[in-house]
Amino acid sequence: MLIRLVASRIVISLFSLLVVSWAIFWAVEWLPGDTAARVLGREASAESVRVLRARLHLADPPLVRYGHWLEHFVQGDWGESLAADRPVVRYVFPRLRNTLILAGLALGLYLILSLTIGVVTALFHGQVLDTWLSVLTLVGMSMPEFVVGILLVLVFAVAVPLFPPLALMDQVKTFPGLLYTLSLPILTLTAAMTAYAVRMMRDNLIEVLESDYVQMATLKGLPRVRVVLRHALPNALGPALNVTALNIAWLMGGVVVVETVFNFPGLGRLLVDSISFHDVPVIEAIAVVLASVYMLANLVADVLVLVLNPRLRAS
Repeated sequence: MLIRLVASRIVISLFSLLVVSWAIFWAVEWLPGDTAARVLGREASAESVRVLRARLHLADPPLVRYGHWLEHFVQGDWGESLAADRPVVRYVFPRLRNTLILAGLALGLYLILSLTIGVVTALFHGQVLDTWLSVLTLVGMSMPEFVVGILLVLVFAVAVPLFPPLALMDQVKTFPGLLYTLSLPILTLTAAMTAYAVRMMRDNLIEVLESDYVQMATLKGLPRVRVVLRHALPNALGPALNVTALNIAWLMGGVVVVETVFNFPGLGRLLVDSISFHDVPVIEAIAVVLASVYMLANLVADVLVLVLNPRLRAS
């Protein structure tokens, strides 16, 4: 079953990536403005714009340019950036590495907090601790990430200067220095993600804890910790894993606001800058990378749900 699932999802993902690349290309094509004029600036002469358009093949029909890009992309050649005039790989991968570092650290903290708080609120359902934690999660769900980021900067970088207000990656030399530099962006992203997962985990775990087979395991005299961790928790993780898959996709591409607040050189800011210049090769590369991460995260989440839930494997 797992092999069939993975094979079918890979085929669907490849087709989806083709559709995404096609949609992104035409979306950029319909944007107002001209790439050559934006690259050269307002003071550029009409002749220089014409020469640059010819050199970048912008005068070719859109279908020809898309086919040319797709042919080279599947061969591993991501093309040249129209704005920076250098290989897209060298342009995108450093930003991708930065985003992966930030996303990985935030995801690790998110997994620990969401699992711990979700289990605690479910076990203390209806009590004072559950009430306070639920209020905090609701506040976290209602606050945009840029508000959380600005508040963290005001409190922990201005009022009490414990952490740097900007995430200057070029000044990081060691792993402790990396954690120190990225502390506020990590906390901002974690707060934005954790609230939804905690809410999902709490509601599903409460439902599972009240199910017949969990009640039977408790009546048999099994330790409470074993009942929760071995019998209840695996069956309650499914929706939380799906939320985590969505959070991973959001981490990779939707953190442009956080990157702007903390001046972080990530993939999101590069995407926005590339859109302003109509830099199609860079935009296409980033879109394919983000779509691939999203599809891979959803595939891993589906496989983990099947592994953790025997009833789904049996069906």
